[in-house]
Amino acid sequence: MDSATLARAAEPAARPIPFDTARLDELLQDAGIDALLVTSKHNVQYLLGGYRFFFFDYMDAIGVSRYLPVLVYRRGRPEQAAYIGYRLEAFENELGKFWTPAVKTAASGSVDAIKLAVEHVRGLGPGIRRIGIEASFLPADADAALRQALPECEIVDAHFPLERLRARKTAAELRLLREASERVVASMLAVFASCAPGMTKIEAIERLRREEVGRGLTFEYCLMTAGTSLNRAPSDQRLEPGDIISLDSGGNYRGYIGDLCRMGILGEPDSELQDLLAAVDAVQQAARKPIRHGARGGDIFVAAEELMNASPHRGYLEFIAHGMGLISHEAPRLATNRAYSGYDADRALQSGMVVSIETTMKHPRRGFIKLEDTLAVTENGFEAFGDTGRGWNRAGR
Repeated sequence: MDSATLARAAEPAARPIPFDTARLDELLQDAGIDALLVTSKHNVQYLLGGYRFFFFDYMDAIGVSRYLPVLVYRRGRPEQAAYIGYRLEAFENELGKFWTPAVKTAASGSVDAIKLAVEHVRGLGPGIRRIGIEASFLPADADAALRQALPECEIVDAHFPLERLRARKTAAELRLLREASERVVASMLAVFASCAPGMTKIEAIERLRREEVGRGLTFEYCLMTAGTSLNRAPSDQRLEPGDIISLDSGGNYRGYIGDLCRMGILGEPDSELQDLLAAVDAVQQAARKPIRHGARGGDIFVAAEELMNASPHRGYLEFIAHGMGLISHEAPRLATNRAYSGYDADRALQSGMVVSIETTMKHPRRGFIKLEDTLAVTENGFEAFGDTGRGWNRAGR
């Protein structure tokens, strides 16, 4: 075997494109976008088939700048795609991590990265007049450098087509979301079992962090209440006998978020507490009923609010539903009281979408009681992920 053949044999095999290019092209066509510069970690991860650079997994800042991955995609021309990475990502390229035909791993900061992206765009020839960016995920210095380098191009926000591309999860994504949810709930149940009077909220949350990490999750946060307090921040508040406890945590599994809430108690719930959690659960169950492929998204709210309006606890009950996936509060957008409008409220749910439903009771005497569940839309209904521990979990056992 000659040296040229040996060199070719040592090269990593070309990777398949990990997303639906026809769907992305359709969405870009509808938006009038000729090319994309994708810069958010979650969308870069999606378009690269799960890749996330380990060196900047937690922090983006370095020196006087920040890490800025850029994936360049021209509508209808995946063979012209490029990935712009940090200089240490040259090692990842040697391992064949990237499907894009062009890979440039020479950036040390945000402006470097965007200049390399511009260089690639200029090399693609004429026809690129409208460029889509992620306005919320492009630093001001990179944005300024982009506009200065390409004054002939119109720069527009491409959040919407990218969000729509991710709205329906693949079977592989659903497996990751199921694993994330089940591991979060298992971690919560382990923490409830270890709770004891005298333990602080900070100590309990640290135990949850260790439980989640031990199950292969990246711990993101835990909102926790104890006793009759409605304060959900970590603190030195100590658990006392009879306290009710809420754990609302997000754990990340290979990029996908498990976000659920479960209740515990240091002792036995009295009849009133049993009734209060049952009232919360009744709203959750009502919200589940409309969920299926083809159903109007806003009917989830209609079903929940119908029951809440008839409840004696209406004054301190809250309900929200939102999409889940690589980020929290992604499509389908169903709520109207967040930083987005309920775009999908009057549209049909589609199989493969994933919805979080959460009902919260802020009882003026008994404290904070909440359930949050994760549901994947199917052709005939839904599948609940991590759907255990939904009653009163006896702590300290």
